[in-house]
Amino acid sequence: MGLETERGGGKEGGREARAAAEQHLALAEGKRRTAAHLLHPGINPVVIAMFSKQPRLLAFVLFILTSALSVTPLPADTEKGRRKVVHVLEDDTGAVIVQTAPGKVVTHRGGSITLPCRFHHEPENTDPARIRIKWTKVTDALQFEDVFVALGRQQRVFGSYRGRVFLEQAGPGDASVIIQNVTLEDYGRYECEVTNDMEDDTGFVNLDLEGVVFPYYPREGRYKLNYHQAEDACKQQDAILASHSQLHKAWLEGLDWCNAGWLEDGSVQYPISHPRDQCGRKDTPAGVRNYGYRHKEDERYDAFCFTSKLNGKVYFLKRFKKVNYAEAMKACVRDGSLVAKVGQLYAAWKFQLLDRCEAGWLEDGSIRYPIVNPRSRCGGSQPGVRHLGFPDKKFRLYGVYCFRKNKDETAGGSEMTKSPTDSLTRRKSSNSIPMNTTRVI
Repeated sequence: MGLETERGGGKEGGREARAAAEQHLALAEGKRRTAAHLLHPGINPVVIAMFSKQPRLLAFVLFILTSALSVTPLPADTEKGRRKVVHVLEDDTGAVIVQTAPGKVVTHRGGSITLPCRFHHEPENTDPARIRIKWTKVTDALQFEDVFVALGRQQRVFGSYRGRVFLEQAGPGDASVIIQNVTLEDYGRYECEVTNDMEDDTGFVNLDLEGVVFPYYPREGRYKLNYHQAEDACKQQDAILASHSQLHKAWLEGLDWCNAGWLEDGSVQYPISHPRDQCGRKDTPAGVRNYGYRHKEDERYDAFCFTSKLNGKVYFLKRFKKVNYAEAMKACVRDGSLVAKVGQLYAAWKFQLLDRCEAGWLEDGSIRYPIVNPRSRCGGSQPGVRHLGFPDKKFRLYGVYCFRKNKDETAGGSEMTKSPTDSLTRRKSSNSIPMNTTRVI
């Protein structure tokens, strides 16, 4: 009645007023349904429609639900609506946590290693064919290198990892991969990502290598290398640029070097175990001195290189007379070897415990010799690789250190490129020794 009076009292005005009121109520009901569905997508629209006819009851129910949600922590699947959630690793209590391997896994060059990663998905009966497992290597800040991806039975391995990376397949929920014939470049941080439909979760594994850090500068002298030249120099000596953690570990083991060098992250640092005025003042504490990140093209420093266990052997070639550089090269070749690189001599000193008090040529034209047991006539009281510089290559004053690869390495290492599944099948038929027997430290 009020509406009719307001509109002028006629029948036509009454019909228009009722139509406008119904349209207004329908619009309000639609807004209420939309808001309720956005807040609670799991609620049946029929239920929303029922409550929409009683707006006060709907408001009361929504208030109770909202209060409960604000007080009680939600499980991950409720928090993200009806979508499924994948978590990396499930502990013994059944609680789901995001974790792969605590700390790091350690191996050496040429070994095999498992990067552990387990996952638990909700609900339990999710189709395994819809689970995607992806491994990437973190190469720099926000940069990743693809390593391995699997979706159901389909698998793909990328780049230098081809023929060396396989799923461990230790049972349901296992996303671990095995890396065989580990290289120096495999060192670093890896991400395990498990995806179920639109949801994913990740964990990280740090792969460390047993090895040795050594300072390096070329024949041209000290502070002659920009970052890229330092990187190439280490590779030429069977090594890679060391990381900060590797240099820090070497410092803890006693490395003391007064010349700054590039590291793999583009920073310039140097380790001081015995502070002295020539190396940043005597009254400063011992430690790894850091110049920070430097311009990779313009600035020049030395390099700190890292190498690991050899797939071969370094030895001093016994001869009755001294040789010059060219004669040293030929002598090693005649013996079925090559002149050793600097990184190979350091690895032999570290892992073979090569100890020889005779100076010899190396591949870069330097003269060095390894000392494990220091004695007065062999260069001082500390163990290490002695460096006598870069003499004229025509001088016949020295011997030579040669490097010979292992026979299985020179034969192509076909055994190393077989998957664990192939090896298991082969063992059942021939009772051969398990291939992936490298001990994880």
